[in-house]
Amino acid sequence: MQKQLEKFNSAIKNTYWTKLSEKEQNFIKNFSLDLRLSFQEIRNIIMIANDIVIWDEGSILNFIDFSTKEIIDQKQKKKYILNSLYKNYEFLKEEPNDYNHFSSKKEYHPKGVKTKIVDKNSLGLGRCPVASERTRCCNLFTLDAVESCGFDCSYCSIQSFYNQNQVVFNKNFAKKLKEIKLDPNKKYHIGTGQSSDSLMWGNKEGTLKALFDFAKENKNVILEFKTKSDNIKYLLENDVPKNIIVTWSLNPPIIIKNEEHLTASLDKRINAARKVADKGVKVGFHFHPIVQYKNYLEDYKEIYLRLQKEFISDEVAMISFGTLTYIKPVLKQMRARNFKTKIYQIPLVDIEGKLSYPIKTKIEMFKTSYDFFSKWHEKVFFYLCMEPHSLWKECLGREYKNNDEFEKDMITNYFKKININTRVLTKQ
Repeated sequence: MQKQLEKFNSAIKNTYWTKLSEKEQNFIKNFSLDLRLSFQEIRNIIMIANDIVIWDEGSILNFIDFSTKEIIDQKQKKKYILNSLYKNYEFLKEEPNDYNHFSSKKEYHPKGVKTKIVDKNSLGLGRCPVASERTRCCNLFTLDAVESCGFDCSYCSIQSFYNQNQVVFNKNFAKKLKEIKLDPNKKYHIGTGQSSDSLMWGNKEGTLKALFDFAKENKNVILEFKTKSDNIKYLLENDVPKNIIVTWSLNPPIIIKNEEHLTASLDKRINAARKVADKGVKVGFHFHPIVQYKNYLEDYKEIYLRLQKEFISDEVAMISFGTLTYIKPVLKQMRARNFKTKIYQIPLVDIEGKLSYPIKTKIEMFKTSYDFFSKWHEKVFFYLCMEPHSLWKECLGREYKNNDEFEKDMITNYFKKININTRVLTKQ
């Protein structure tokens, strides 16, 4: 028994043990000692117990079948009990999530972000940090105007790249931006919303002014601001360069409420996009991630139809679709957070080296979504973000030979779009 106890104490180190209630801890300890669980079995059970709590599905105590009185053999008993737990755990992930009786707000505490100004020598301009040849990628250049985000979306991968509680501004950002040398004979697509939200900070530290100046000086660049904010004050009060497009990431209210903490509501995002489009700026919409839950397609359909009612196609540069994809470090950080989420309560499978929904689910998401925009198919640029090559033909009816071909087509479409003056257009 002493050796088993030592093994148990060793197994719980660097796990989510301290996040569990005392009742759950005592249960798991007695359970592990009684069945003589292995080191890895103990760690797996702690992870499962933590997931069940995070997903607001009760306690691990309710997911184990102890009706084993007829089983005398200890090994068979152990196998039966563990299999019942694993089976019930997988069932939780297979069934579409239900947010009707879920509220992450009950135990959500903002992470307490602090801003910091740093005198940096370099400027973060490079390829998209999650780019891969294994999925179809647009070869986006990313510009780290700000590092880390003040919003607190439960699924966000930014939390694995930066200090979650600290947002960094580059004191030399404007100066370094002016020093960037681009090929004048090449067209670029540069996004500022990969390392932080593009608009939530407004013109803090002169960031937006510097980006406006950069766009004016580099007419061969499509500069994209991606946001979940409605902070458009600077855009409305200043002349926006024609080659800046502003895109909003959208989700149904139930996802915004429970998973996109501190962000603007759906209504506020769409209303902000409407005001920006009224100013003649091209806008776009990212449905990335699309999240599966009970009747989710009906909720997304409402947004799709609303956009087509409130905007005309000439105002919209692009619409993208994508879904949840994880690498293990992100999952580890999510499990360590002290708030409830259902975002990774899904049947995670390996898709081109990352964990995501099964292909069948992805096809349902993307094809159905694209079909709802049938009136805009020839007028707006639609694409899948970081999804397998094979999904394009089946979901969007077209495909690309490689990422360079995708990049070229995207940029060509964006430059065509910004040459249309929407200020003189009327709703149709």
